Amino acid sequence: MTTTPRRTAIVTGAARGIGAAVARRLAADGFAVAVLDLDESACAAVVAEIEAAGGRALAVGVDVADEGAVQTAVERIADTLGEPTVLVNNAGIIRDNLLFKMTVDDWDAVMGVHLRGSFLMARAVQGYMTHASFGRIVNLSSTSALGNRGQANYATAKAGLQGFTKTLALELGKFGVTVNAIAPGFIETEMTAATAARMGVSFEDFKAAAAAEIPVARTGRPEDIAHAVSYFVSEGAGFTSGQVIYVAGGPKA
Repeated sequence: MTTTPRRTAIVTGAARGIGAAVARRLAADGFAVAVLDLDESACAAVVAEIEAAGGRALAVGVDVADEGAVQTAVERIADTLGEPTVLVNNAGIIRDNLLFKMTVDDWDAVMGVHLRGSFLMARAVQGYMTHASFGRIVNLSSTSALGNRGQANYATAKAGLQGFTKTLALELGKFGVTVNAIAPGFIETEMTAATAARMGVSFEDFKAAAAAEIPVARTGRPEDIAHAVSYFVSEGAGFTSGQVIYVAGGPKA
């Protein structure tokens, strides 16, 4: 009986939150996982957890908006874990403000990580994928792509990722590469906790208010997104490409 060789996956922004949950899930699914974040030392706990469970993982510190650093990081991953054929573009930051208060630096920083970073990472790995005649790219969008007060930069970046997803699906499909996007709703992470703190409300009250508007009557957890990623990167998802799935607890984002 032949077995599928262990594939290598890259997850950006994987030191915590959604990225960490995705890295752990893909390791459990049998992938060797490169755990990427701006601070390499911050990835150590996730790598240790994966290795303790019998998996293979590598911590890599990289600014995804830095072209040279991305290329170096991907080459290191290929040499250490194996050529990457799965990429999850999860790295993200927020610099929320109303338009009249938003600085150019606030705009550029968000665009740099979300859009430039996803472009650079996808471009760096696509050669490995086309060579293998197999690839899976999953981009993390957001329900904010539909518009969200105080997030002109973030909403624009997340909407842009949906167009990026559909275009790459068209370009790379004939090489066995699928490209999809996941748009999370309210997920319990350090980022949403920070938003609550900025608003001057407790995180528990913030979550309760959000849950009251969600049909499944709860807020999301990082593992909810990890389950969706697990499907998109699977062998069985080869006929699903160019799609955006809203993982938001209901039919409306």
